[in-house]
Amino acid sequence: PEKIEAILTWKPPLGIMEKFPHLKGIISFGAGVEEILRDPQLPQNVPIVRIVEPCLTSRMTEYILLAVLRFHRQAFQYQTFQKARHWEPLPLPETSSCTIGILGLGVLGADAAMKLKTLGFPIRGWSRTPKNIDGIECFYGPDQLKLCLSKCRVLVCLLPLTPETEGILNRETFSAMPKGGYLINVARGQHLVETDLLEALDSGQLSGACLDVFSREPLPESHPFWSHPQITITPHVATQTDNEYWTEPIVDAIRCLRDGLPLKNVVNCEQGY
Repeated sequence: PEKIEAILTWKPPLGIMEKFPHLKGIISFGAGVEEILRDPQLPQNVPIVRIVEPCLTSRMTEYILLAVLRFHRQAFQYQTFQKARHWEPLPLPETSSCTIGILGLGVLGADAAMKLKTLGFPIRGWSRTPKNIDGIECFYGPDQLKLCLSKCRVLVCLLPLTPETEGILNRETFSAMPKGGYLINVARGQHLVETDLLEALDSGQLSGACLDVFSREPLPESHPFWSHPQITITPHVATQTDNEYWTEPIVDAIRCLRDGLPLKNVVNCEQGY
């Protein structure tokens, strides 16, 4: 343990970091670092670096675009029609009247917002601190969340998981959206209060949800989400980092630690990302 200077990790055991007295840096295999920050014995003077690379961002945006367009172009209704062998063209929806809200305006959220904007969707974004993105209506802080949600027909969650954001997808949040809205969660399962989602779907406050992340993964076979007709499930595949893409930033981080150079993508431990 005395020889270890850098740790590459994703979900480290609690308390393990303090066993390396000469640790210079911790490198996360992914963009999220909540599994590292949950350790109460985490060394306070050791920087944490997260992986940020273009492929991760583009894949996430592709998934969000797919989920948004399937809802917007009424794919679910047409699937129902197909099963019933029912031929009925539905009125085409107006893209300009479908406002999309994005919770989290970091690298992933900002990219998704700009791509959706090019398709003609009005975009509202919400973040912890003020952001200024051209063509995006930006809101920030707890006091502006409901205002942001008030026109959002689709809500996309891309927030980091912190004590402040855990459970943010709840009854109060859904009630602030226009009736019949749609939820897309590609952040963390712990952002969602599952019972509140089921209630919102049963009441009609939400018309559907696309979920890629869950509090328990794999999702238990007995979970009600599997059989719910208004919920689309994918097994945490919205984006993934491949070895060929993450090797370079990891090697770069190790070199910077070794040579005492400034690190890229350092986590703010107080903010949680």
